[in-house]
Amino acid sequence: MSENAMKIVNEAGHLVVGGCDVVELAARHGTPMYLLDEEVVRDRCRQYHREFEARYPQVEVAYAGKALLTVAICRVMEQEGMGLDVASEGELYTALEAGFPPGRIKLHGNFKSESEMRRALDAGVGRIVVDSLIELEHLNAIAQEMGTHADILIRVRPGVDTHTQEKIQTGQVDSKFGLGIYSGEAEKGVQRALELPRLRLRGIHCHIGSQLLDVVGFERAIDLMLEFLAELRDRDGFVAEDLDLGGGLGVRYTEDDDPPSIAELAEAMCSTLQENLSDYALPEPRLILEPGRSIVGEAGVTVYTVGVVKEIPGIRTYVSVDGGLSDNPRPALYGAVYEAIVANKADQEATQWVRVAGKHCETDTLIDDTLVQPVEAGDLLAVFCTGAYNYAMASNYNQFLRPPVVLCSGGADHVIVERETLEDLVRHDVIPEHLR
Repeated sequence: MSENAMKIVNEAGHLVVGGCDVVELAARHGTPMYLLDEEVVRDRCRQYHREFEARYPQVEVAYAGKALLTVAICRVMEQEGMGLDVASEGELYTALEAGFPPGRIKLHGNFKSESEMRRALDAGVGRIVVDSLIELEHLNAIAQEMGTHADILIRVRPGVDTHTQEKIQTGQVDSKFGLGIYSGEAEKGVQRALELPRLRLRGIHCHIGSQLLDVVGFERAIDLMLEFLAELRDRDGFVAEDLDLGGGLGVRYTEDDDPPSIAELAEAMCSTLQENLSDYALPEPRLILEPGRSIVGEAGVTVYTVGVVKEIPGIRTYVSVDGGLSDNPRPALYGAVYEAIVANKADQEATQWVRVAGKHCETDTLIDDTLVQPVEAGDLLAVFCTGAYNYAMASNYNQFLRPPVVLCSGGADHVIVERETLEDLVRHDVIPEHLR
């Protein structure tokens, strides 16, 4: 079991999350359910502020809402002084419904609809991160029509290939995101942004990928971004107010994962940034960070009820649970690997190798092979490090109900997303007249 796993066991031998007995939570809220340790989330926010602000004079830490976004999470982020990145109209709407300060919101996306742009401008979001040349023109025209201005960053591709899963790399040359530095697109974007009357270019943005387990990619991105900023200053007279370096710090899904600490990341990024600023004689821009997974990932635990334990002699033992692909698609999408524990037997030794299977009508494997306590039908299986991209990517596949999200802190549990009902599944279905 990896040391991040929050393996706290009470006198009853039960797993504890946020001071709450998981067996009692399952009896109260049912399974599957997502649990989130509020204090872990808040501690990660505070670490980012503390470590980066100690090393660099102007820092904004903006939570990447795509990892996990609810109105309650928005309230936590506001209270912790975080900014907020949103990547859709739905995420923006959620933030505004939560009363999150619009000036601390940034709107992302490689294709922003007119509706998204209008809502962002009407709300007065702090930054719109422009992703393409055509979007510059479109945003300027909408701002002109609305009689307002847009403060923007331009997203660029620095050409950094990271050692992470291919589908979560975003900063390489061949990517749908941003404007390429080496192709000259990025400079064209800057030049055009400076010409358009309703746009106020504040800086540039990059994001190189997710679940990064070393600092090398971040350091390389800083090198390339500062070189580009120096060229923009010398050729175009543009000096950036903001330098947004995205997020991507990995978390410990298993004992084999060893990501840098937030302090190690801050030391590497800030020292590289200061050195390059000095080398290029550039003024200090505001540094913007966009952590998501590293804020909420390790705070999350998903709890299932074991329904069937099936041994295939000489091959393996399958443990089927009451969830699967619909509440955690990441193993199917990315080959993501997790660790688990039998929550009602957490004080026992893990002696049994099993494959954890979901109950969907296909081969949905949640964990390929994992060592757990002796498991039987009716046990509770807790899967660790599910705070990021689990609820956010959940679906109704096979008409499953999306689980509730329960925030745990100091021994108190609070439902922040209710479990869906069967009525919810057909709430928007319509029978046309010719089928009646």
